[in-house]
Amino acid sequence: MAEMDTSSSGGKGKHGGTKSKKQSTRVDMTPMVDLGFLLITFFMLTTTMAKPKTMDLIMPKDTEKVEEQNKVKESTALTILLGKKNQVYYYEGLAQDPNASASPDFFKATTFANKDGIRDVIIKKRDEVARLRNAKGQPEDVVIMIKADDQAVYQNFVDILDEMAINRIQKYATVDITDQDKQWIASTETANGIK
Repeated sequence: MAEMDTSSSGGKGKHGGTKSKKQSTRVDMTPMVDLGFLLITFFMLTTTMAKPKTMDLIMPKDTEKVEEQNKVKESTALTILLGKKNQVYYYEGLAQDPNASASPDFFKATTFANKDGIRDVIIKKRDEVARLRNAKGQPEDVVIMIKADDQAVYQNFVDILDEMAINRIQKYATVDITDQDKQWIASTETANGIK
């Protein structure tokens, strides 16, 4: 509460005239502090805390039975290999045929660039499988196998998972890299002068 202090000496001095009374004001800040704490308490109790955003991964169950394992068709598969220095390599299919690599266009290299990067490759394969699905009338989706080399960085793995989410790829798997894949990466890096 604000209060006015009106006490003064009010006596007559030498000059015999009347003096004006001095008034001092004092503002009581207690109610304002109470109001501040009430507002802080109100906003603390009514605010919702932001939850961390995470990507949901559905992990397949481990099984030794061949009939329970998921089968991937060669025509719907795209294998992506993550190499060093932000390099991305890919080939269509699963490369189970040893003669598949005889073609010079089999194993290709790209980057995470916005134009002519891995996103364009994924979109092209997704659309190709969609056309194949419409022609056959069967429910087929593109399946992407992601393999990371020992020299690949974690950021590239996160980037490729982001590409799966951006391009709405429903089926993808992280698979251990094979010795054959490592040889293809090494020969491609040697041919392109990547050290």
